[in-house]
Amino acid sequence: MDLHPLFAIDPYSLNKEDKSDLLGRYLNDLTQYHHEHCQPYRRILHAMGYDPESHHPCEAMPFLPVRLFKMFDLRSAPQDSIVKTMTSSGTSGQEVSRIFLDRNTSANQTKALTRIVSTFLGTARSPMLIIDSESVLKDRNLFSARGAGILGFSMFGTKRVYALDENMELDVDRVMGFIKEHQGERLFLFGFTFMVYQHLIMELQRRGLQLDLNNAVLIHGGGWKKLVSESVTSSEFKRTCEQVCGIRSIHDYYGMVEQTGSIYMECEEGHLHASVFSDIFIRRPHDFSIAPPGEQGLIQTLSVLPESYPGHSLLTEDEGVLLGEDDCPCGRRGKYFKVVGRIKGAEIRGCSDTYADEL
Repeated sequence: MDLHPLFAIDPYSLNKEDKSDLLGRYLNDLTQYHHEHCQPYRRILHAMGYDPESHHPCEAMPFLPVRLFKMFDLRSAPQDSIVKTMTSSGTSGQEVSRIFLDRNTSANQTKALTRIVSTFLGTARSPMLIIDSESVLKDRNLFSARGAGILGFSMFGTKRVYALDENMELDVDRVMGFIKEHQGERLFLFGFTFMVYQHLIMELQRRGLQLDLNNAVLIHGGGWKKLVSESVTSSEFKRTCEQVCGIRSIHDYYGMVEQTGSIYMECEEGHLHASVFSDIFIRRPHDFSIAPPGEQGLIQTLSVLPESYPGHSLLTEDEGVLLGEDDCPCGRRGKYFKVVGRIKGAEIRGCSDTYADEL
């Protein structure tokens, strides 16, 4: 499927009508393609009485429960064309999702991620401090969503330095040396939410240290469950980061291995945004009808990127609230929303949350 027209568009430039029309065409084509090339998906559509030959609006697109990727190998590309198999984060004993990528799907994920994140970081790469240990990329048991996240965001950084040693301890001397070497430059910090808070912010506080990172941009993500249980809100997280490190430019993101690339970035107003590569609906859990703005429900995510597997329309196990569309004070068009948490009984899956649970 040719996504070049989408890559030429500013990720947050389309209004509701234009985006719905454009995404609708791509998503209907994907539904038909996966119906033809993935037998389990075809059986699901037939059981639903869904006609893939008809054009359906985005809100009527059939969705798969995201947990199906833990139960079945869902693949639409030939086995010999698969170049990468991604697995979701999970604690010991949990089943993990298996996502099969061919070369084209993997390349499109990278292109979409580049277009989205560049609107927040700019096109010039910056010296990068990764709040993790380099050992995560060497341990194949850990190289899942966490390792993929680090590798994916590393393309936006130069002179990459890991802030934690192999024992997950903060290497203060290494961090101080990195800051001194790049004094006056804009820096890029990346890490998973709990790890940034636990291993950088809290450790600096414990040692009575402060860093001068007022010229840095921090992008973090991967789950809030552990921090919420410790009564650390998003506002408190940002306030403490600024107090300890001077960081004022902080952006959370929402994403999942089942739809890698089409992440939802947090804007300056604290809202998560859907780009031209993706969209969301909030659905009522009792009948899956679409909830209006302001009403809490299950998050359905849509993405035009999954071509090698039928992951273009998923019902997540996360709850959220649609805040609005095309009218965020930050100026970005598209839907903007917030994530409230996981549904009761859902497995822990965020990179931060699974790591915190193991810890």
